[in-house]
Amino acid sequence: MEPTNTVRDQILEHAITLMMLRGYNGFSYRDLSELVGVKTSSIHYYFPSKDDLVLEAVNQYSNEILGTLSSIDASLPADQKLGKYTKLFGRTLGDGDQICLCGMLAADIEALPDNVRAAVQAFFKANESWLAKVLAQGVKERTLHVNGKPENAARALYAAYQGSVLASRLFKTKARLEDVEVSWKVSK
Repeated sequence: MEPTNTVRDQILEHAITLMMLRGYNGFSYRDLSELVGVKTSSIHYYFPSKDDLVLEAVNQYSNEILGTLSSIDASLPADQKLGKYTKLFGRTLGDGDQICLCGMLAADIEALPDNVRAAVQAFFKANESWLAKVLAQGVKERTLHVNGKPENAARALYAAYQGSVLASRLFKTKARLEDVEVSWKVSK
């Protein structure tokens, strides 16, 4: 994430990081107040409830990730696009102890309000849609291997990426993530 100046931005940045490390129930406003150096009442000023904070965090995270996806050069071959996507997931892992924010929240889905659930689902669908287009391109170019429809394969591939970050965190290695990309490429 980019460096931030405002208290509100700092709260969001720390909230995103804490959720990527600990999940929805793994942090409190007290944790944020210590990290940002403000009273919890100041956090409530910007985000009256934790659900308000989490929804804004999901929206900000989604905008950043989806913005990065849209900046990938459309003229690249599909296998190179997939490589850039894998690197994006690798950055999400940080030092190997973080998980995609929306992936982490998906594990807590029953504890989330409907508006946060919808935002997490929209994030998943946007990634799956982007991957479906890349997979369809890869089939045409013969650079990626796909069984069945690209839309179905994209859901499986996205699930594999999300699962790989869990395994990467568990085993403290990004190799699990790299294995996902390799399994979809056509050997030359």
